[in-house]
Amino acid sequence: MHVSFQSISKKIGPILPGLALSVTVAAISRLLALFVPKLGGATIAILLGILLGNTLFKQKSLAVGTKFSESKLLEISVVLLGATVTFQTIAQIGLKGIGFILIQMSVTILGAYLIGKKMKFSDTFTLLMAGGNAVCGSSAIASIAPAIHAEDEEKGQVITLVNLLGTVMMLTLPFLGLFLYGENLLEKSALVGGTLQSVGQVVAGASMLDQTVVQFAMLFKILRIVLLVVVVFLFEKFMQTKTPPTTASQVEKKKKKLPLPWYVLGFLVFCIINSLITLPSFVDQTAHFISTWFEITALAAIGLRLDFAKFMKEGPRFLLYGLSVGSLQTVTAILLIFLIRL
Repeated sequence: MHVSFQSISKKIGPILPGLALSVTVAAISRLLALFVPKLGGATIAILLGILLGNTLFKQKSLAVGTKFSESKLLEISVVLLGATVTFQTIAQIGLKGIGFILIQMSVTILGAYLIGKKMKFSDTFTLLMAGGNAVCGSSAIASIAPAIHAEDEEKGQVITLVNLLGTVMMLTLPFLGLFLYGENLLEKSALVGGTLQSVGQVVAGASMLDQTVVQFAMLFKILRIVLLVVVVFLFEKFMQTKTPPTTASQVEKKKKKLPLPWYVLGFLVFCIINSLITLPSFVDQTAHFISTWFEITALAAIGLRLDFAKFMKEGPRFLLYGLSVGSLQTVTAILLIFLIRL
């Protein structure tokens, strides 16, 4: 029992400083939101996190806890979000919404690949960039990298670039959506949920508008994440045509199960239960309360982890590539929303 407690302490101990800081920033952000309600707790959390993370709290000892807060708490938040929506809610997106996501992802992948090749980036680098932007940021990159045998250095560079691009778009797209679409819920949600890179960025961006936009933007985002399996499979096959496996071990390595994030499955399970059974109101309220707190804590952590100095080191060529792909995504989304008329 003593050994077990020690083992648990060793695992939890390094997480606590960064987790405590993330929770503190989230609490302060919610308090400040009472005075600036139009900005909202989520937006304040990520902006305050960016400010503090690049000034007072750059210590390496915080990294494990902020990483935990960013990933695990946000994933749990997404799962609990499933308890607040039903298939009837999802149906409001309709076939047009599904078509929008499929076309948007296809254009993003093709465009990111062609732009990257034009700028002399490698096949693996451009595919990581394409998948990260089209699907779900760092999570997609982590899933795609082993399937296409990408180098760790490339993986790190693309994750940095995609996070920078996503942060810039997260702080601008909501206002563009409000300007273009006013009170049209689906169109604003499609722009944010169909374009922003990571789950956290979608939540943060949508939170700048209102909680209903968060819900619907996440539905568009979930559709993209579900397609991660297809993207990994296609990218793997594409790289096989370029560099066929030469050893039995490589072939064996490619047979591993394709990934689908656990939180997507959890979201769908909760959504199914909520659609088939009328859950007591306290379940919905509790899920919403926990989800909101976890979400804001995760967003604070995302801000704390955003290292501007690291982004600047990547150089103008990387930044130009990111800006080009982000511009393509945004313009494509606006054109599709106009043509499809969600």
